[in-house]
Amino acid sequence: MSDILFIKTSSLGDVIHHMPALTEARRHRPGARFSWLVEEAFAPLVQLHPAVSEVIPVATRRWRRKALDPSTWREMASFRRAVRERSYDDVIDSQGLVRSALMARMALGRRHGYDANSIRERAASWFYDVQHAVALDLHAIARNRMLTGLALGYTPAGPIDFGLCRDALAARTSESYGILFHATARPEKEWPEASWVALGHVLAARGTSLMLPWGTQAEHARSGRIAAALTNAQVPERQQLNRMARLVAGASFVIGADTGLLHLAAAFGVPLVAIFVGSEPSLTGPMGQGPIAVVGGKRKLPSVGDVAAALERLL
Repeated sequence: MSDILFIKTSSLGDVIHHMPALTEARRHRPGARFSWLVEEAFAPLVQLHPAVSEVIPVATRRWRRKALDPSTWREMASFRRAVRERSYDDVIDSQGLVRSALMARMALGRRHGYDANSIRERAASWFYDVQHAVALDLHAIARNRMLTGLALGYTPAGPIDFGLCRDALAARTSESYGILFHATARPEKEWPEASWVALGHVLAARGTSLMLPWGTQAEHARSGRIAAALTNAQVPERQQLNRMARLVAGASFVIGADTGLLHLAAAFGVPLVAIFVGSEPSLTGPMGQGPIAVVGGKRKLPSVGDVAAALERLL
């Protein structure tokens, strides 16, 4: 049995975009044992993938905030021991950053990554034993599948399969609901708050309840303001990613800005309208087997009418 370690630490969208590569790898290596090194916040989601035997959490985001704390150094030493606890046949870093390449260097095994012309941070390629050329203009999912196939000796083919079962994970409820993901990590990706309120009024005519999840206090406040302006919306409690996955899987539809949770909806095949404002959907847009509509684009602000019409076409 071969041992394979994937390194894809963050962000949420990047982690989800790597799941089809893992699903495909298991199909080609059914007897292999797969481990995944990922930021601790995303570990609950990675654990939902049936091919994952072991999750190795890393806490670089938290460690940076407490760099001088002795407990941080103890955690870092424990993490290094966990990475080196077993020897891997292949270590595949699909993150392509210096920090992820250094993690790959800690691991015992043949280390694979993008070559200097294919990678986000060129210096990262110096740390790999085997470097692979993968076009930069491919979608992130295609790049992950291509790198993994090159490392493990097969050619990626077939439809995208995230490995997540919507029916098995969906929250059990008798009430249908839609989800609005208004929050993004970068302000330039945000759709105006007034537009979300106007869209909520349009959706109220459908008689569907709306959920407005959040992750930070600023996002919680924004969810509260939007919900207060509507009669059919509620703000759920903050939840870990595995519980959020169940909420997403049970939704009738999802409408969202360019954020990681949007890709989770695509992974489950939930009917999805993606609102792009400050990023390029051809490189990081949602992909999956369910109905998906993308409105807007980089420096293209879609109207409320555009979004509502896209949802009508899907449903």
